Amino acid sequence: MKFKDKNTVLVLSDGTIFNGKSCGKIGTVTGELAFNTGMSGYQEIFTDPSYHGQIITMANAHIGNYGANKIEVESNSSQIRGLVVKKFAHHYSRYGNDNELLNDFLLRDNVVGIKDVDTRALISHIREKGAQNAIISSEDKSIDELKVILSKSPDMKGLELASKVSTNKIYDSGTGKYKIALIDFGVKKNIIRCLNERDCEVKVFPYNISLEEIKSYNPDGIMLSNGPGDPEPLKGSIELVKELVDLDFPIFGICLGHQILALSQGLSTEKMHNGHRGINHPIKNLITNKCEITSQNHGFVVKKQDVENHPEVELTHLHLNDNTVAGISLIGKNAFSVQYHPESSPGPNDSRYLFDKFIENIKASKNN
Repeated sequence: MKFKDKNTVLVLSDGTIFNGKSCGKIGTVTGELAFNTGMSGYQEIFTDPSYHGQIITMANAHIGNYGANKIEVESNSSQIRGLVVKKFAHHYSRYGNDNELLNDFLLRDNVVGIKDVDTRALISHIREKGAQNAIISSEDKSIDELKVILSKSPDMKGLELASKVSTNKIYDSGTGKYKIALIDFGVKKNIIRCLNERDCEVKVFPYNISLEEIKSYNPDGIMLSNGPGDPEPLKGSIELVKELVDLDFPIFGICLGHQILALSQGLSTEKMHNGHRGINHPIKNLITNKCEITSQNHGFVVKKQDVENHPEVELTHLHLNDNTVAGISLIGKNAFSVQYHPESSPGPNDSRYLFDKFIENIKASKNN
């Protein structure tokens, strides 16, 4: 198949311009520009709801070389709005009948892309200047026109996005010994799989569910899922989690769920310079003194000073690259959380033990 490339431009909010060729859908999109350092797992990355509305730059020079399929997805469609790559493959090498070109996958999900970009230079720029909004256009628009459109794009700080990706209705997944109420702020499918594999019946609730509706299910444990955007605007969810903590439910929070648990205890969060996004981030477990290699995707973090000054919160995990908070536990309560993704997908399985810890906490709670 012959692909017709169109001249495409990427404009950053600081005025920096990168030129390239089109891939995916022809169009114009805006969003926060971030980068992921993973060398594989691009399809899981693109479908991770935590990336909702963002433009993602892939550090790996070759994207699309093993195509796309129906299995390696973390939601029902791509969550990214735009894609920036160095080399984009219009052919793939892979066994099986359920595969397709990555370009077809992006077209179906309306993802606008730009290829042939010097992604090393772009990522170096983001690392130095920080994450910022950007616009990709493969349409016939002038730079001045694009800058006007870009100026209207909302900043990620203060932006509530969980409502865009949360389920609209309650649904069930699996059967098992333990009843888990999962509050969906943008859950990845593999979190649910990891719970199902541990003999859990999972009932998934919308992000704005009431305490009474959760209590009526009589769950054994509460899972607070990952999700996109700034956690601070989620006032209702923060208050709900505070009430669940006070009722002493076993609670496990991941990513945005971790931040919401922290906010429910009076801690605060802050926007990071460029965030953590990749599948090889080193985390130190301060309880065991062991290191684990983790999958990460977040642009906000719990303030370390707040954790250290709180008499009822314990710092349990630390990011070794920049000493940011990677995990907490509530002293005297059956609740803990981590900033990273123990379910991985993509990434290593070093942190799957946290799901086992959650189950052990549930068992202990049921025996009391």
